[in-house]
Amino acid sequence: MKKTIADAVVETLVNAGVKRIFGITGDSLNAIIDAVRRSGKIEWIHVRHEEVAAFAAGAEAELSGTIAVCAGSSGPGNLHLINGLYDCYRNRVPVLAIAAHIPSDEIGSGYFQSTHPEQIFQECSDFCEMITTEKQMPRTLTMAIQTAIGKSTVSVVILPGDIASLEESTHPVPQRVAYPAKPIVHPSADDLQLLANYLNEGKKITLLCGAGCKGAHAELMDLCARLQSPMVVALRGKEYLEYDNPYFVGLTGLIGYASGYHATMDCDVLLMLGTDFPYRQFYPEKAAILQVDINAANLGRRAPLAHGVCGDVKDTVRQLLPLLQDERSSTHLQKSVERYHKVREELDEMAVKGNSVKNGMHPQYLTKVVSDAAAPNAVFTADVGTPTVWAARYLQMNEQRRLIGSFNHGTMANALPQAIGVQATERDRQVISFSGDGGLSMLLGDLITLKQHNLPVKVVVFNNSALSFVELEMKAGGYLESGTDLHATDFAAVANALGIQGIRVEDPEELEDAVARAMSHDGPVLLDVLVNRQELSMPPTITMQQAKGFSLWMAKAIMNGRGDELIDLAKSNLFR
Repeated sequence: MKKTIADAVVETLVNAGVKRIFGITGDSLNAIIDAVRRSGKIEWIHVRHEEVAAFAAGAEAELSGTIAVCAGSSGPGNLHLINGLYDCYRNRVPVLAIAAHIPSDEIGSGYFQSTHPEQIFQECSDFCEMITTEKQMPRTLTMAIQTAIGKSTVSVVILPGDIASLEESTHPVPQRVAYPAKPIVHPSADDLQLLANYLNEGKKITLLCGAGCKGAHAELMDLCARLQSPMVVALRGKEYLEYDNPYFVGLTGLIGYASGYHATMDCDVLLMLGTDFPYRQFYPEKAAILQVDINAANLGRRAPLAHGVCGDVKDTVRQLLPLLQDERSSTHLQKSVERYHKVREELDEMAVKGNSVKNGMHPQYLTKVVSDAAAPNAVFTADVGTPTVWAARYLQMNEQRRLIGSFNHGTMANALPQAIGVQATERDRQVISFSGDGGLSMLLGDLITLKQHNLPVKVVVFNNSALSFVELEMKAGGYLESGTDLHATDFAAVANALGIQGIRVEDPEELEDAVARAMSHDGPVLLDVLVNRQELSMPPTITMQQAKGFSLWMAKAIMNGRGDELIDLAKSNLFR
């Protein structure tokens, strides 16, 4: 049998270290699917929605640190990839999308399933090119792979189905396709000295650290000790910095802690390290702001800087430490840490069984029980909204655990697909999805993927029959909740009907035993837990506008005959 371009695609992926492709087959992908089958070296993970394929590939890339692949057929299949690829792009993970296309001689004719993928994918990729002749292979694909790996980004290769079936070119596929780039990057001596001058002059210095601090835990502990600085962490930095950290004073932002907020606002120098934290209202107005980021385009994007430098956090801190003075007051650090311990105690008081009631236990308690029962190296994924809030506040991280979510793109329904990607990558590792009932129901069909591929994901459902985070936003804006109700669903029964172990928990007295059974089961499990709909996930500071909006909501609720909701709200959050 002649070797085709599709065969060259598969050979190139194999040489790049690709182990699997997430996707749904379709006629425009037939040549690729057949080449995968005949090769036997790449696993095809059959998902139920291409959006899931992109999320799953992104989670694999996040976990492995190397390229992952998803695929979609022409037209609708490509369009379904878009949301997941946006998430990958904004998370800066290396993902290759193979976007099949209509027959090449029909492009531009308004043919069945015709779209313009070269335009559609432009905003969520750094490489997007179409293969139209056999002479472009394997060079176009190797460029796409290297761009994805070198820039830690999304690449898209568009391949019409008829072109994939052509006989491959005479250009051989190289044995080595990808070249991971790990340069040592730190600022110039002059930039480092200027950065040190600001830090040496500062009296109350706070660090704001993000995902760019991965691998720099030890260096940042040395930096905090030298500066006597509290460390505030952005959500994507939690997994890398929360553990074994006496300088940690919590997260900031809309789902952060009051202690993190005040440590940021009370400083005279704020040092941003590896973070592009987007919420401008949480930056101090009078402090000198310094920034270190490997991406120079991020410098000064969120707040005016006193000084910004381009560099890897770990390498930059190593170069900076010898330039810093030793004599420091610890007053700002001690005050911030004490405030954090007080906030932490208050949060922990909300996460005990005694505060939960039947048919509406507190989600804080559920999160803590799962965190305590999970394996030391568990990987957690979290849907946006309240599952992310509770994960941020109650998941205990260590050097081995991971936390993955849609923390930059903020899309619903990410947790289950990302868990699929993680579990397909590491079959023997415990993977736990914190799914909202809204997020799970959006891509519910991919529970079947867990069963079909025997992926032992533990899906924990925060079931409150509502889009509860949206309800909170509406309350804060002074609106009566509308369009947020979800049909009360027994997701455990759905799981059992699919051949997945389903466990439903309504009574908090049964939760610990149910969690233990779920974690010990050797296959996929859906743990469906009824949690309190009225739980308030308060931000670290309340603006006058939010207070006004909440008061307006209460007045509207009473006037519209919904005063019972105020009573439920008070019972849930005031009288514990």
